[in-house]
Amino acid sequence: MKRREFIKQSAAGSALVFGGGLALSSYAQPTKTKITILHTNDVHSHIDAFGPDDGRNANKGGVARRAQLIEAIRQENENTLLFDAGDIFQGTPYFNYYGGELEFKLMSMLKYDAATIGNHDFDNGIDGLYAQLPHAKFEFVSSNYNFSNTILDTHVKPYRIFSKAGIKIGVFGLGIELEGLVLKSLFKETQYNDPIEIAQDMSRLLKEEKSCDLVICLSHLGYHYRNNPNKVSDLIVARSTKDIDLIIGGHTHTFLPKPTIEKNMAGESVLVNQVGCYGLYLGRVDFYFDADKTAKGKDATIIV
Repeated sequence: MKRREFIKQSAAGSALVFGGGLALSSYAQPTKTKITILHTNDVHSHIDAFGPDDGRNANKGGVARRAQLIEAIRQENENTLLFDAGDIFQGTPYFNYYGGELEFKLMSMLKYDAATIGNHDFDNGIDGLYAQLPHAKFEFVSSNYNFSNTILDTHVKPYRIFSKAGIKIGVFGLGIELEGLVLKSLFKETQYNDPIEIAQDMSRLLKEEKSCDLVICLSHLGYHYRNNPNKVSDLIVARSTKDIDLIIGGHTHTFLPKPTIEKNMAGESVLVNQVGCYGLYLGRVDFYFDADKTAKGKDATIIV
């Protein structure tokens, strides 16, 4: 099956995982390999679940609940990867007191595979972020931040390649422009490069040179800016590249009940997903591959 047809079908395979509940629907064609992608964004140091009196967020979120959901999904499918799209830090007294140590330790316990860096992850300065890296037992990926003249040099990779059941999954990261958003004294000599150009280069590298079967972008650029539609965003990245299969977004705290399907430069479909903020939801996208690594099939699962 052609990649275009697959992406259209697999849009139904995205899910948002809410706090504790029932699987509503699921169907799929017989396939050889299912790759499950789980993701969060803009958790902002929310460790505890919201309380019963917290309005529309009552009794939602919390690391403990997320851990149970992730473990259940991993038991269902061992070919599962877990990612975060940035802004791990800032938002509760846990960050004020521990400076990010607790967040990284808990993400490590949940066995995150990779994360990208958001603007609020610089809130204790680049030195504060560096100081917490020993607590992170997962990789940070960022392709358009040049850290070569900073303490983070060599500690953040432009991309990572994961292998699950013989399927190669290439993952790269994109960050928002820090100038004007973060104090220069906090990000120091970090250089921002054009995310569109970098995304074009990274996706081509992963798809063509590294022969990845699936290419994923972890983005902290923002989903879309209605009042400034030309500002670089996930939707613009999707339209301006041709080798990305899935963009996992952050920064704008956008809740998408299902992924947006955008056409890339080649006229093929790209999935763009984001799951709000504060750890209220866990995103899930399932991809299916034949024995010859041809993508096929569709599935829809919602846990409420």
